[in-house]
Amino acid sequence: MKQLRRFRYTLTFLLLFLAWTWLRPEPDQEVYQLQGQTMGTTYSVRLWQFPDSPGREEFAAGIQEQLDRLDKELMSLYAEDSQVSRFNRAVTGEWFPVADEVIDVIEVAEQVSELSGGAFDITVEPLVQRWGFAEQPGAASEGQLPTQAELEELRVQVDYRQLEWRRDPAALRKRAPLRIDLGGVAKGYAVDVLAGYFDSLGLGSYFIEIGGEIRLRGSRPDGGQWVPAIERPSQGREVQAVIDPQGEPIALAGSGDYRNFFVADGRRYSHEIDPQTGRPVDGELAAVYVISESAVLADALTTAFMAMGLSEARELAIANDMAAYFIYRQADRETLADDMTPAFAGYIER
Repeated sequence: MKQLRRFRYTLTFLLLFLAWTWLRPEPDQEVYQLQGQTMGTTYSVRLWQFPDSPGREEFAAGIQEQLDRLDKELMSLYAEDSQVSRFNRAVTGEWFPVADEVIDVIEVAEQVSELSGGAFDITVEPLVQRWGFAEQPGAASEGQLPTQAELEELRVQVDYRQLEWRRDPAALRKRAPLRIDLGGVAKGYAVDVLAGYFDSLGLGSYFIEIGGEIRLRGSRPDGGQWVPAIERPSQGREVQAVIDPQGEPIALAGSGDYRNFFVADGRRYSHEIDPQTGRPVDGELAAVYVISESAVLADALTTAFMAMGLSEARELAIANDMAAYFIYRQADRETLADDMTPAFAGYIER
């Protein structure tokens, strides 16, 4: 039995929220912050003002209720009665009814799977499970590493093209035995849902973060902006680059191999699984960040780019005019460097 050394970092911000002093209001102003737990991580909402209606307690409860529905009722793998968990146990070949929100996420996932040539694949769940990253958020099991024969057997079960979906009525069907994992898109989608909720209430300025996926809009009363930053891949909280939203509402997501991993026999295994090899990603990329029109799309793209590697991911991002930022390891595997697409360069604070 191989001895594994387990790592778990509770720092959830892949995207640091820079310097509280930058956000500290004047004496007659106030920042409101709501925090909680969801999807195996934390969420944080920051506002300059509450909506006129509903009241503050009802507003906060409404946020938690929406997140609980998306997580525990619909997309969680840890809740046995969630729709995704029940679908994973469902009979092959039969339509399984799901909520519209699940179809929303599946549709984006399929688009990114097609765009990336399968580098992103939500049917990767059997591999995630075998590598030990499905036991609980942030932890790997201390069992024996999978053999190549096991991985080949599991890879047969991984193919997003064997998953069908429909809108009316909303349902999923598997053409072959498979199990899905929405962990690569669910947090981004939840951020988008909250942003839509805030927009419907007439909130013109907010900052929403769930497990490092972000939506921000508007400015503070003195004209300043919400200022997110990119975290340098390390065990400390170091800033790699500062984002300038340019006054735009933006969605920002990040993915990296340096927060959730385990070490076996001196080798590090990341939670980022490449569905095409069946193994944890072990390339030069340490982290990827994407700015997009939606957090769910940015979330899926960062996962795909990690699996694709720097050269292929950068080429795809540029060809599709995507705003992507890459942090990669140089030949010595210790020195970090960065690269970005032209569409991202305009968001870097100089």
